[in-house]
Amino acid sequence: MSAQPVVRTERRGRVALIRLERPEARNAINAALASQLVDAMAACQDAGAIVITGADPAFCAGLDLRDLGLAKLTQLAPFSVAVRDSKVPVIAAVNGAAVTGGFEIALASDFMIASERAVFADTHLRVGVYPGPVLVDLPRRVGIAKAREMSLTGNFVDAVTALRIGLVNHVVAHEELLPFTLAIADAIAEQDPAMVSAMRRDWDVTSELPVLEAHDAHAAFAADAGFRDAGSDTLRANADAVFSRSKVQRATG
Repeated sequence: MSAQPVVRTERRGRVALIRLERPEARNAINAALASQLVDAMAACQDAGAIVITGADPAFCAGLDLRDLGLAKLTQLAPFSVAVRDSKVPVIAAVNGAAVTGGFEIALASDFMIASERAVFADTHLRVGVYPGPVLVDLPRRVGIAKAREMSLTGNFVDAVTALRIGLVNHVVAHEELLPFTLAIADAIAEQDPAMVSAMRRDWDVTSELPVLEAHDAHAAFAADAGFRDAGSDTLRANADAVFSRSKVQRATG
């Protein structure tokens, strides 16, 4: 018998919305959720952008240590790796608590947008589990000192603080979280997917290099990918479209 669906996917045009749905367990990760999230990510690689969120009241409360469904943690499907290795940009729409393994899902995304109700914590030490990718990903978001404070204390960070320290890009009213995030995902999905994919690899290569090496690596990457050969006619047409879009944004903003 197949596992009850606890991860659901909707298509909104070129955007895929993946929702974690174990609300009675605050969307905690067990064997079924981990496996279904890996499958959902694989099935959405043809989208222009992916949004991951949780069924209220939480984003994801971490590992379900009371109902894991497996004998060992190492047997879990690699849920955060599936998010991190996505060839398509991923936005985490954090609607509530994102804790430990749930926090790692959010950190594996390209960036996060938070509801005013969102809170974040790395509680690995408090539950007696050695931290996973949070030890690598969190310092790259907030700096080593703040990351050490969060991981060593297990203390929660609220949405306003998360915005201040650079953990999230935006904090919005709870009821606006999905419309706001989907609008940003739509804007990403409008772009050339090949160039989007190349840019994300470019950042992965250059973000930790010294600045001069980073510029050299970026120039070589762009040339090797063939993105220095656009003709003036194409660029002129694209520029006209950008200016038209800018006028619409100013009028509606």
